[in-house]
Order: sequence, then structure tokens, then C-alpha cells
Amino acid sequence: MADDRRAELEDLLARQRAAFTASRPEHLSQRKDRIKRAIALIKDHGDAFAKAMSADFGSRSAQQSMLTDIAATVGAGNHALKHIDQWSKPERRKVQFPLGLLGAKAEVRYEPKGVIGILSPWNFPVQLAFGPLMQVLAAGNRAMIKPSEFTERTSELMAELTAQYFQPEEVAVVTGSPEVAAAFSSLKFDHLVFTGSTATGRRVMQAAAENLVPVTLELGGKSPVIMGRSADFAKAGERIAIGKMLNAGQICLAPDYLMVPEDKADEAVAGVTQAAATMYPKLLDNDDYASIVSDRHFERLQGLVSDARDKGAEVIEVNPGQEDFANANQRKMPLTVLRGVNEDMTVMQEEIFGPVLPVMTYKAVDQAVDYVNEHDRPLGLYYFGEDKAEQERVLTRTISGGVTTNDVVFHVSMEDLPFGGVGPSGMGSYHAVEGFREFSHARAVYHQPKIDIAKLGGLKPPYGKATDAATARMMK
Repeated sequence: MADDRRAELEDLLARQRAAFTASRPEHLSQRKDRIKRAIALIKDHGDAFAKAMSADFGSRSAQQSMLTDIAATVGAGNHALKHIDQWSKPERRKVQFPLGLLGAKAEVRYEPKGVIGILSPWNFPVQLAFGPLMQVLAAGNRAMIKPSEFTERTSELMAELTAQYFQPEEVAVVTGSPEVAAAFSSLKFDHLVFTGSTATGRRVMQAAAENLVPVTLELGGKSPVIMGRSADFAKAGERIAIGKMLNAGQICLAPDYLMVPEDKADEAVAGVTQAAATMYPKLLDNDDYASIVSDRHFERLQGLVSDARDKGAEVIEVNPGQEDFANANQRKMPLTVLRGVNEDMTVMQEEIFGPVLPVMTYKAVDQAVDYVNEHDRPLGLYYFGEDKAEQERVLTRTISGGVTTNDVVFHVSMEDLPFGGVGPSGMGSYHAVEGFREFSHARAVYHQPKIDIAKLGGLKPPYGKATDAATARMMK
């Protein structure tokens, strides 16, 4: 990357930080105004964004885009607007006895950090750039956004519109190559948000560490579905198929693999394949079904299936219309269920991020729990079944970023629940009050009364009996 782009990024950051510092203290009405402008930008241009996303993917349902990228982002903005007054109130804290009686006070003030960088991915290009932005603005910060180069048209539109709705000192969008993204991640932000793969997340964190920039990493991993014997396999199958085929499986929270009771495997697989065939009787000219985003990603997914087949997996392609995908030149890929998978297969070693669904079996549910615990902690975990004791056993013995029971993915769409990973699936979270606090500095403030506390508490030399009494009281 040319040095002039780096200089441009550093100059933009300096301008935002100077504007941030000069504007303090800023009234909440100013934050609300920025959130309202961000909402208006998304709402006013929803159709244009949906068209851009479809062009970037090759084919992507406008209705799906309106649902997942436009409406969801507007929802995040409205939620922030509704709660910002409550979130931003100072929080009273207790002081040790007897300081309170003497007039001492303590509080936590949630204050803006400054300039926050947002590195967003291609799979939900609007939601994963502007969703965090709503909370970044609610917390009183400025923001620089670097969207993905894979969704070039969407990113360009985002940059163009942001310049119309915001001063560059408030919110700016920077487009460009992976080199620009690398330079962006090494800037001296006050906080950096990254959504993407675990491998890239490691590099982003490394770059941020050079400047001690705190990070929120929304990564991925292999989110398991554990199906109990008490599950309604037809209903569960439909819900899994919806979650797996939305955006053609290109979702960080998509169900990555199924773990089903050995004696119920046929029923579980039939539930998913039949539901998929009903919802998508054909795929090639079906606007409801997204294309795979790029040739490279499409070839990778085909490679996962070939590798599994070569190593003994049974491959079930859900193709009710008997369509010819090999010669379609559309990057559309049917739901592909893999049975008889094992650890040697690449599909069980890395996040799939596409419409490929491996199925593993267990004899007792504890085997499924042990399998999950032996691997990286996932972003999502899903349990299907009516056995509450078993559900609780699965939940209390595993660790994951979030959980949905008797469905998949839904926990991310609850505005009042934090969204985030744990370990290799991420760190930190946003959405809800946790998001506001993620992008705020929790500043401890203690107000000392006029009385000479140091003398009274035996804290002032020469030390003596009062000091000993204070120490003894503190250790009670």
C-alpha cells in the first residue's frame, strides 16, 4: 500500500480525535442526532444497498437483505436511542464504612473512549458495519469504518452515503485492498472492532497490540447443534435448514455440524433434507437462495466436500429439482449433508461458512458434550429437545459465546442480549447495555469529604494505634 494511503488514514484519525477532544463534554442530544442520521442513511437507501449486495454476491435475495442487513441495523439504532439515557447515567457505588457517614461518595461514569475503528466483513456487509456503529455513537465516540473489499459495490455505496450524512470528523468509511485493512488495524485507535475469521482476528489483535489498542473480536468457529432424543426431528430439521441455508450458510453463527443420537440419525437427516427441499424446490433461478460470494470461496467449499467423500463420508446433495450445478456457472451450491464424518476430514477441522452440513452420532449425550469441550469454544451452541434436565446438562457443561435452544442463530437477533464469542470464537461483546459499555470507559470517581480522613483512619504518619485499628477493621 502506498504511503499516501497510510498518511490519509492517520490524518483522518487525527482529525477525528481533535474534533472529539474539542467537543467534550458533548450533550446526549448530539449522540442521538448521529444515531438518527445513521438510521436515516440505512432506511433511505435500503433498496440501493440490497441491489449492491446482490451484485456483489452474484445473487442475493433483496428481501433477505432487507431483513438481515437493513431492518436489523435500524433495530439496533432504535434500541440504542431508546436506552441511551439510562445507559449513560452515572452509577452510584458504595464506599467502605464509615466513609459514607462522613460524606464520601463514589460513582462510575461511562465515558466515551474517543475514536473507534470498525473492520467489517462481507457476509452481512451493512449490518456488521453499521450495527456496532449505533452503539459506538451511543457511547459518544467517533468512528472510522473499513468494510470488506469482497463486497466492493456495497462498500463504495457505504462510503458515498456516509460522506453525505456525516462530517468526516464524525464518521468516515475507508475503502480499499487488504493492505489498506492491514494499515487500518495498526492505527492508534481508542478501540478496534473486528468481525471475521479467527486467523485474521489473530493478525488484527497482533497489530492492535503494538499500540495497546483494546479490541472486540467477533470471530467464528464451529457452532454445534446437539439434538436430544426428545427433539421433534421434523420441526428441528426445518429450523436447522432455515439457519443453514440463509445467506447460503455464509454466517458466523450458522449451525456448523449436527450431533444426533445414533438410533435417530436417519430421522434427523430426513428432517433437514425434507425441509430444505420444501423451502427450496429449485435453487439455480431461485432469488431466495444466495450465491457463494467468490470463486475462491466456492472452490474451497467444493474441496471440503471432495475431501470428505475421498475419506469415506456419504454425501447427500439436496437437489429436488435435479438441477445441473456443475455447468451453471452461478456459484450456487445446494445443501450438502455429510454422514459418516471423522476428525481426519478438513470439514471437521475448520469453519465451513457455506451450505455443507456434517452429521456426527453419539450413544449418550455426554459424548456430544465431551466432543464440544475437546474443541475450540464456539460462537454459538444449539440444543434441540424437550428434556429440560438434559438441556441444562448440555448448557452447564459446555462453554460457548451464546446459545439458542430449540432453534439456531436467534440469540443474535435479541437486541437486549450481548453478542460475542469466547476464546477462539472472539472476545468482548456488543448489543444491549454490554455493547454500550464495551465502547465506553468505566471511569471510577471518588469524592472525598472535607474531614481529614487520613488522620481519622490512621493513614497519616506517624503511624500508631489508629493505624493498627484501621488494619484490623479492614481484615475483618
